[in-house]
Amino acid sequence: MATAGKKFKTAATKVDRTRTYSIHEATALVKSASFAKFDETVDIAVNLGVDPRHADQVVRGTVVLPHGTGKSVRVLVLAQGDRAKAAEDAGADFVGLEYIQKLKDGWLDCDVIVATPDVMGQLGALGRVLGPRGLMPNPKAGTVTMDVAKAVKEIKAGKIEFRVDKTGNVHAPIGKVSFAADKLAENAQAFMDTIVRSKPSAAKGVYVRSATLASTMGPGVRLETAGYR
Repeated sequence: MATAGKKFKTAATKVDRTRTYSIHEATALVKSASFAKFDETVDIAVNLGVDPRHADQVVRGTVVLPHGTGKSVRVLVLAQGDRAKAAEDAGADFVGLEYIQKLKDGWLDCDVIVATPDVMGQLGALGRVLGPRGLMPNPKAGTVTMDVAKAVKEIKAGKIEFRVDKTGNVHAPIGKVSFAADKLAENAQAFMDTIVRSKPSAAKGVYVRSATLASTMGPGVRLETAGYR
Protein backbone atom coordinates (compact mmCIF):
# COMPACT_ATOMS: atom_id res chain seq x y z
CA MET A 1 0.00 0.00 0.00
CA ALA A 2 1.42 3.40 -1.03
CA THR A 3 2.25 5.88 1.71
CA ALA A 4 2.67 9.64 1.51
CA GLY A 5 6.19 11.04 1.50
CA LYS A 6 7.62 13.45 4.09
CA LYS A 7 7.23 16.49 1.83
CA PHE A 8 3.57 15.71 1.15
CA LYS A 9 2.87 15.15 4.84
CA THR A 10 4.47 18.49 5.68
CA ALA A 11 2.45 20.24 2.96
CA ALA A 12 -0.74 18.53 4.14
CA THR A 13 -0.37 20.04 7.63
CA LYS A 14 -1.08 23.45 6.07
CA VAL A 15 -4.58 22.36 5.02
CA ASP A 16 -7.43 22.02 7.50
CA ARG A 17 -9.36 19.01 6.18
CA THR A 18 -12.32 19.79 8.45
CA ARG A 19 -13.24 23.03 6.66
CA THR A 20 -13.82 24.49 3.23
CA TYR A 21 -12.11 27.55 1.77
CA SER A 22 -13.11 30.45 -0.44
CA ILE A 23 -11.59 30.42 -3.91
CA HIS A 24 -9.10 33.15 -2.99
CA GLU A 25 -8.08 31.35 0.21
CA ALA A 26 -7.78 28.03 -1.63
CA THR A 27 -5.57 29.28 -4.45
CA ALA A 28 -3.19 30.95 -1.99
CA LEU A 29 -3.08 27.75 0.07
CA VAL A 30 -2.44 25.54 -2.97
CA LYS A 31 0.52 27.75 -3.86
CA SER A 32 1.97 27.68 -0.36
CA ALA A 33 1.51 23.91 -0.06
CA SER A 34 3.26 23.08 -3.35
CA PHE A 35 6.71 21.56 -2.99
CA ALA A 36 7.77 19.99 -6.30
CA LYS A 37 10.85 21.30 -8.10
CA PHE A 38 8.86 21.79 -11.34
CA ASP A 39 6.06 24.23 -12.10
CA GLU A 40 3.09 22.14 -11.00
CA THR A 41 -0.28 22.33 -12.75
CA VAL A 42 -3.20 23.43 -10.58
CA ASP A 43 -6.30 21.31 -11.19
CA ILE A 44 -9.89 21.68 -10.12
CA ALA A 45 -12.16 18.69 -9.53
CA VAL A 46 -15.91 19.12 -9.12
CA ASN A 47 -18.35 16.42 -8.07
CA LEU A 48 -21.80 17.02 -9.57
CA GLY A 49 -25.23 15.74 -8.60
CA VAL A 50 -25.96 14.33 -12.04
CA ASP A 51 -26.29 10.83 -13.49
CA PRO A 52 -24.11 10.78 -16.64
CA ARG A 53 -25.75 7.51 -17.72
CA HIS A 54 -28.65 9.66 -18.88
CA ALA A 55 -27.98 11.78 -21.97
CA ASP A 56 -30.00 14.69 -20.59
CA GLN A 57 -27.70 14.91 -17.55
CA VAL A 58 -24.35 14.96 -19.33
CA VAL A 59 -22.41 18.11 -18.47
CA ARG A 60 -19.90 19.28 -21.06
CA GLY A 61 -18.72 22.54 -22.50
CA THR A 62 -15.83 24.93 -22.90
CA VAL A 63 -14.49 27.92 -21.04
CA VAL A 64 -11.83 30.47 -21.92
CA LEU A 65 -9.75 30.94 -18.77
CA PRO A 66 -8.96 34.66 -18.27
CA HIS A 67 -5.27 33.93 -17.71
CA GLY A 68 -4.85 30.75 -19.74
CA THR A 69 -3.54 27.42 -18.49
CA GLY A 70 0.15 28.20 -18.64
CA LYS A 71 0.60 25.40 -21.13
CA SER A 72 1.69 25.85 -24.73
CA VAL A 73 -1.00 24.21 -26.86
CA ARG A 74 -0.18 22.78 -30.30
CA VAL A 75 -3.13 23.31 -32.63
CA LEU A 76 -3.72 21.44 -35.89
CA VAL A 77 -6.24 22.97 -38.30
CA LEU A 78 -7.72 20.83 -41.05
CA ALA A 79 -8.90 23.36 -43.60
CA GLN A 80 -8.04 24.58 -47.06
CA GLY A 81 -7.95 27.77 -49.11
CA ASP A 82 -8.62 31.07 -47.37
CA ARG A 83 -9.50 29.37 -44.10
CA ALA A 84 -6.16 27.58 -44.01
CA LYS A 85 -4.44 30.93 -44.49
CA ALA A 86 -6.59 32.49 -41.77
CA ALA A 87 -5.65 29.67 -39.39
CA GLU A 88 -1.95 30.23 -40.06
CA ASP A 89 -2.34 33.96 -39.42
CA ALA A 90 -4.16 33.19 -36.16
CA GLY A 91 -1.20 31.16 -34.89
CA ALA A 92 -2.07 27.54 -35.71
CA ASP A 93 0.96 25.25 -35.39
CA PHE A 94 -0.04 22.86 -38.19
CA VAL A 95 -2.38 23.57 -41.10
CA GLY A 96 -3.52 21.59 -44.12
CA LEU A 97 -5.50 18.59 -45.30
CA GLU A 98 -2.28 16.62 -45.82
CA TYR A 99 -2.28 16.04 -42.07
CA ILE A 100 -5.27 13.72 -42.42
CA GLN A 101 -3.01 11.12 -44.01
CA LYS A 102 -0.33 11.82 -41.42
CA LEU A 103 -2.89 11.14 -38.68
CA LYS A 104 -3.78 7.86 -40.37
CA ASP A 105 -0.08 7.00 -40.41
CA GLY A 106 0.16 7.53 -36.65
CA TRP A 107 1.23 11.16 -36.32
CA LEU A 108 -0.30 12.65 -33.15
CA ASP A 109 2.02 15.54 -32.23
CA CYS A 110 -0.76 18.02 -31.47
CA ASP A 111 -2.98 18.84 -28.51
CA VAL A 112 -6.13 20.11 -30.26
CA ILE A 113 -7.55 19.54 -33.74
CA VAL A 114 -9.82 22.11 -35.37
CA ALA A 115 -11.63 21.24 -38.61
CA THR A 116 -14.12 22.79 -41.00
CA PRO A 117 -17.41 20.86 -41.36
CA ASP A 118 -16.63 19.74 -44.93
CA VAL A 119 -13.56 17.86 -43.70
CA MET A 120 -15.25 15.83 -40.96
CA GLY A 121 -16.29 13.06 -43.34
CA GLN A 122 -12.63 12.26 -43.91
CA LEU A 123 -12.00 11.87 -40.17
CA GLY A 124 -14.65 9.20 -39.58
CA ALA A 125 -12.17 6.35 -39.89
CA LEU A 126 -9.96 7.98 -37.25
CA GLY A 127 -12.62 8.02 -34.54
CA ARG A 128 -11.12 5.10 -32.61
CA VAL A 129 -7.72 6.79 -32.60
CA LEU A 130 -8.70 10.42 -31.98
CA GLY A 131 -11.72 9.85 -29.74
CA PRO A 132 -10.01 8.21 -26.73
CA ARG A 133 -7.30 10.89 -26.85
CA GLY A 134 -9.81 13.72 -26.82
CA LEU A 135 -8.62 14.92 -30.23
CA MET A 136 -11.72 14.36 -32.35
CA PRO A 137 -13.13 17.75 -33.42
CA ASN A 138 -16.59 18.41 -32.02
CA PRO A 139 -19.11 21.19 -32.76
CA LYS A 140 -20.07 21.43 -29.06
CA ALA A 141 -16.44 22.14 -28.19
CA GLY A 142 -16.17 24.72 -30.96
CA THR A 143 -13.54 22.69 -32.82
CA VAL A 144 -15.75 22.03 -35.84
CA THR A 145 -16.31 25.47 -37.31
CA MET A 146 -15.96 27.60 -40.40
CA ASP A 147 -14.37 30.35 -38.30
CA VAL A 148 -11.13 28.47 -37.68
CA ALA A 149 -9.20 31.67 -36.95
CA LYS A 150 -11.45 32.48 -33.98
CA ALA A 151 -11.19 28.90 -32.72
CA VAL A 152 -7.39 28.98 -32.85
CA LYS A 153 -7.20 32.34 -31.05
CA GLU A 154 -9.51 31.12 -28.26
CA ILE A 155 -7.56 27.88 -27.79
CA LYS A 156 -4.26 29.73 -27.70
CA ALA A 157 -5.75 32.21 -25.21
CA GLY A 158 -6.63 29.44 -22.76
CA LYS A 159 -9.85 27.79 -23.91
CA ILE A 160 -10.35 24.37 -22.34
CA GLU A 161 -12.99 21.69 -22.78
CA PHE A 162 -14.62 19.80 -19.91
CA ARG A 163 -16.93 16.80 -19.69
CA VAL A 164 -18.38 14.95 -16.73
CA ASP A 165 -17.04 11.40 -16.30
CA LYS A 166 -19.07 8.31 -15.46
CA THR A 167 -18.73 8.95 -11.72
CA GLY A 168 -20.14 12.47 -11.95
CA ASN A 169 -16.81 14.28 -11.67
CA VAL A 170 -15.39 17.05 -13.84
CA HIS A 171 -11.63 17.68 -13.88
CA ALA A 172 -9.76 20.56 -15.52
CA PRO A 173 -6.43 22.42 -15.32
CA ILE A 174 -6.78 26.06 -14.32
CA GLY A 175 -3.17 27.23 -14.37
CA LYS A 176 0.27 26.73 -12.87
CA VAL A 177 1.62 27.15 -9.34
CA SER A 178 3.79 29.98 -10.70
CA PHE A 179 0.63 32.01 -11.44
CA ALA A 180 -0.26 34.77 -8.98
CA ALA A 181 -2.92 33.60 -6.52
CA ASP A 182 -5.44 36.16 -7.79
CA LYS A 183 -5.02 34.94 -11.37
CA LEU A 184 -5.58 31.35 -10.30
CA ALA A 185 -8.64 32.50 -8.39
CA GLU A 186 -10.06 34.29 -11.44
CA ASN A 187 -9.50 31.19 -13.58
CA ALA A 188 -11.18 28.99 -10.95
CA GLN A 189 -14.10 31.42 -10.69
CA ALA A 190 -14.57 31.44 -14.47
CA PHE A 191 -14.61 27.64 -14.50
CA MET A 192 -17.09 27.34 -11.66
CA ASP A 193 -19.39 29.96 -13.19
CA THR A 194 -19.39 27.99 -16.45
CA ILE A 195 -20.13 24.73 -14.63
CA VAL A 196 -23.15 26.36 -12.98
CA ARG A 197 -24.41 27.71 -16.32
CA SER A 198 -24.03 24.21 -17.77
CA LYS A 199 -26.46 22.64 -15.26
CA PRO A 200 -28.82 20.26 -17.11
CA SER A 201 -32.52 20.96 -16.62
CA ALA A 202 -32.96 17.28 -15.69
CA ALA A 203 -30.56 17.53 -12.74
CA LYS A 204 -32.36 17.48 -9.39
CA GLY A 205 -31.23 18.21 -5.85
CA VAL A 206 -27.80 19.61 -4.99
CA TYR A 207 -25.93 20.24 -8.26
CA VAL A 208 -22.38 21.08 -7.09
CA ARG A 209 -21.73 18.58 -4.30
CA SER A 210 -18.06 19.34 -3.74
CA ALA A 211 -15.06 20.97 -5.38
CA THR A 212 -11.35 20.64 -4.72
CA LEU A 213 -8.23 22.48 -5.86
CA ALA A 214 -4.83 20.81 -5.89
CA SER A 215 -1.42 21.11 -7.48
CA THR A 216 0.09 18.11 -9.27
CA MET A 217 1.93 16.84 -6.19
CA GLY A 218 0.25 18.78 -3.41
CA PRO A 219 -2.69 18.09 -1.10
CA GLY A 220 -6.27 18.88 -2.07
CA VAL A 221 -7.99 21.99 -0.75
CA ARG A 222 -11.79 21.81 -0.49
CA LEU A 223 -13.73 24.77 -1.86
CA GLU A 224 -16.80 26.37 -0.32
CA THR A 225 -19.60 25.48 -2.76
CA ALA A 226 -22.70 26.90 -1.06
CA GLY A 227 -22.88 29.71 -3.60
CA TYR A 228 -22.97 27.29 -6.54
CA ARG A 229 -25.60 24.77 -5.47
